[in-house]
Amino acid sequence: MLKLFPKTTRYSLGIKTDVLFIEIFESISTATFTAKTEKSPWVRRAIIKLDTLKGLLRVAWEIKSLDNKKYITLSEQLSEIGRQLGGWHNQIVKQNSPSRNVGEK
Repeated sequence: MLKLFPKTTRYSLGIKTDVLFIEIFESISTATFTAKTEKSPWVRRAIIKLDTLKGLLRVAWEIKSLDNKKYITLSEQLSEIGRQLGGWHNQIVKQNSPSRNVGEK
């Protein structure tokens, strides 16, 4: 990701976006291997980091550090990841809701 940025923003926006990518990956990986009742905070953390990343990429695009093609490609992929994370979060919420667990005793 870092190579996509010009030198003027590579060591500010570029590094921050790289760090966010890694943190999103870590959160998703942790959620994947965590007990069902403990997944929600990790998925929420990934969603928050993803939203932050999308915002920073928009800033990079607006200041012309990313060209249109790169921005559109990244935005489309990140939107799909966001939809998947949102679906996962909703599934977790439904599975952990008290009304669902009442009849399962």
